[in-house]
Amino acid sequence: MRILLIEDNKDLGSAVREHLMGDGHAVDWAKDLSEARDNARVVSYELVLLDLYLPDGNGMDYLREMKKQPDSTPVIIVAARYQVEDRIEGLDAGAADYLVKPFHSGELSARIRAVARSHG
Repeated sequence: MRILLIEDNKDLGSAVREHLMGDGHAVDWAKDLSEARDNARVVSYELVLLDLYLPDGNGMDYLREMKKQPDSTPVIIVAARYQVEDRIEGLDAGAADYLVKPFHSGELSARIRAVARSHG
């Protein structure tokens, strides 16, 4: 699966990228929304992993922007915002799933498989 990881934390981004590559995925890692938009213009992704707090904007706004597109790529929000209201907002905005940081890498893999099955 071709995945766009949008995460500004270098340690977490590196660990997630390595884990997903170990699962056999092709992963492009964008550290901000500008880089994510540039990547999305030239590459067709099957999944986006999206942090909400990014240096150049709000991931929730980017999610809403993405969901206006006709062939919208599934998005899993991966964020430290753990309140139920935050998760509801993300899911209502169009996310396929919402994973709260910190998380176990095996849970991330399982959620990616579940999204792949439902959007496959």
